[in-house]
Amino acid sequence: MKKNILMFITSVFIGTSCSSQRIGTNTNLSLSDKKATPETVSLYKKLTQLTQKGFLFGHQDDLAYGVNWKYEDGRSDVKEVTGDYPALYGWDIAGLEKDESNNIDGVPFAKMKQYIQEANQRGGISTISWHFDNPATGKSAWDNTPNSLKTILPGGENHQKFTSWLDKAAAFFLSLKDHKEKNIPILFRPYHELTGGWFWWGKGNCTPEEFKAAWKFTFEYLQKKGVHNLIYSYNTGSFDSKEDFLAHYPGDNYVDMLSFDAYQNNDDKEGKKFIEGVQKQLKILNEIGLEKHKPIALAEAGYEAIPDANWWTGTLLKAIGDYKISYVLLWRNHGWQEKEQKMHYYVPYSGQPSEKDFVDFYKLEKTLFEKDLKKLKIEN
Repeated sequence: MKKNILMFITSVFIGTSCSSQRIGTNTNLSLSDKKATPETVSLYKKLTQLTQKGFLFGHQDDLAYGVNWKYEDGRSDVKEVTGDYPALYGWDIAGLEKDESNNIDGVPFAKMKQYIQEANQRGGISTISWHFDNPATGKSAWDNTPNSLKTILPGGENHQKFTSWLDKAAAFFLSLKDHKEKNIPILFRPYHELTGGWFWWGKGNCTPEEFKAAWKFTFEYLQKKGVHNLIYSYNTGSFDSKEDFLAHYPGDNYVDMLSFDAYQNNDDKEGKKFIEGVQKQLKILNEIGLEKHKPIALAEAGYEAIPDANWWTGTLLKAIGDYKISYVLLWRNHGWQEKEQKMHYYVPYSGQPSEKDFVDFYKLEKTLFEKDLKKLKIEN
């Protein structure tokens, strides 16, 4: 049985265990956007308080498609296995900058907007990343031509182009409204996996100073355009130390959440490297989060095609351990990839070998799905 609300409230206020330390040290949380909407402020507080209950489970593109289906109202691979939707939905707005009607994964922006609104109506939360093209070359986000990022800075040759991209993103964010015409709060994760060199904004392709300037400009420009419904998440790939994680950090006044991405690879079939790596990084991140009063998250994770039948309770749960993370988001369920000739999915569908273990994972007190968000009323 999931923990009842009385037990939850008691655990928050008694604060007798080590696990209560995060809530004790982060009671004075405030968003970096000082004009953030009341709904956004409320969500931020809720995300932090929910870490005392457990962590949100998220899934990329969950409502848009799954293994062997696409754009069917109400469908979700997670829901078909557990009877419940994820608490968190991941989306990507790449393609918006080019005025395309569909995003990088083929999801129509009109449908994405609809899914975000539907999830919000049910109590779900949405997070958005942006695999935008390299503005210097016109190629994809993975075109890591050095020095591309500095061209978007004020005075750079692609600065005007970049501000036009931000205008389009701003318009999209402002179009996300609930049934009361209030802007829906979004966890925004720009320039993600910044410690990796595979994106044009990544480590090695720009200086830390250039990256910080790009982040600050993006942050300030969106607010200048009237966007006040974003919670900004600073996101890395792997990192080895506090200094490594913070090398490109733009400052506490420009960031609301700290996160990193981690995937298990096929050369690590037992998950030992994955568990050790995530634990090591969570230890570092937890320390930074407590110091800076910022919630922490595992913003992308997974093991492609989940060949391990007990991966959810045997590997992922062990990797997260007792750390008070806000959420873990699993990558998308694309299904069969013709070009690569393989299956590409990260949560089980009906009949998949890890389905039973995923249900066991779902039933745990600390794993929060959409129905849990409805049950837990958090005081603002």
